[in-house]
Amino acid sequence: MNDIDVLLINPIDDTAVKNGLGLKIPPLNLMYLAAALENASITVKIIDDDLYQAGFDKITNLASKIDPKVVGITATTATIKNALEYIKNIKKALPNTLTVIGGPHPTFMPYETLKSEKTLDAVVIGEGEETIVDIADNARKNLSGIKGISYRNDDKIRKTPSRPLIKDLDSLPFPARHLVPFKSYELSSQAGGMITSRGCVFSCNYCSSSLIMGKKFRTRSPENVVDELEELSYKYGLKEVAFLDDIFMLNKKRAGMIADEIKRRDIDVSFIASSRVNNVDKRLLESLKDSGMSTLYCGVESGSQRVLDLMGKGITLKQAENAFKIAKNVGIDVVGSFILGYPGETVEEMNQTIDFSIKLDPDYCQYSILTPFPGTPIYYELKHKGLLDTENWDRYTVINSVINYEKLGLSKKLVEKKLARLILNSIPGQSMF
Repeated sequence: MNDIDVLLINPIDDTAVKNGLGLKIPPLNLMYLAAALENASITVKIIDDDLYQAGFDKITNLASKIDPKVVGITATTATIKNALEYIKNIKKALPNTLTVIGGPHPTFMPYETLKSEKTLDAVVIGEGEETIVDIADNARKNLSGIKGISYRNDDKIRKTPSRPLIKDLDSLPFPARHLVPFKSYELSSQAGGMITSRGCVFSCNYCSSSLIMGKKFRTRSPENVVDELEELSYKYGLKEVAFLDDIFMLNKKRAGMIADEIKRRDIDVSFIASSRVNNVDKRLLESLKDSGMSTLYCGVESGSQRVLDLMGKGITLKQAENAFKIAKNVGIDVVGSFILGYPGETVEEMNQTIDFSIKLDPDYCQYSILTPFPGTPIYYELKHKGLLDTENWDRYTVINSVINYEKLGLSKKLVEKKLARLILNSIPGQSMF
């Protein structure tokens, strides 16, 4: 018997596209949950099996020795099958342990996830810091009073009222990075990922961010953000950090204040940050560069204005050109993201996207095939029209086609072939896949 109350597991992601560069990175979401548990005096352990690649049997044996009250696993759409396999094995070995899954996929498909695996007890919906603490406090009691979950009760699946979004992000403790073997990860900006804001005010049809974290843009104070940046620099010795916000520069004044605070404390660290192309501002970029910003990430997605409008992207091609020009003039590297195969797109428009990505001349490109993840408007639209080729979640990897393109007047093989050629040829600069 061990004194660990909660065991958190990051499942193996054998799709090889966990992130654009294929690097192993610490599970930031689990480190946030672990920090919240520790803050509530609940003992917790993290096992990152995507790092260890130990597999179901070895992790089950380890869980048996720990004998926690709660086992929690995170899951994306591409990892849900693996995540449920851990649950099944662990529940067989530890029938009295409460099994929980959270993450993007179960958040949008709680009923289906619980129905698909009888040994799963509960699903956390949305933000999990407060919810996991409540679950740990009530692990062997009635779960009906816990907001923000779906759970199994007498072979029936029930859903509790939604949990309000966390208003004060400064109140959250920094991720529990001490619970993972930090030096075992690739020493890149992704390893030093941090989140300075949550929520997105936009509604792109292919994205679920605003639905998971809310339509309101919630932010941490500049002081709180730079406190964590100091920890990453001085405690963990990182020289590169990635701000993993959906849109770091949405509030330009706040982004500028973060830059000023970094300069005031004289922190020697370079960082990557994201912006919509219509939010790129020369003066702000200059200030951010002076504070250490090295790379700007922009989701351009298409070289066709018609397709951008279909996506609900809310930007223009001219704005994209201006943003990339400004970044280059300031001397900041640019990463451009591009999507092929959006429903309704023509072969000519795909070629326009490829040509546009070359014209913009980013330092890195991230190419993908439109993947309609559960929770996104495009998923429900395609499902309603019978245009999903498969709901085998293993194939939802952003490099495989899961749409019946033939019914849309496109060839599935053609879309995949165009993506493969882009990846192989690394056009332009370097491909991130």
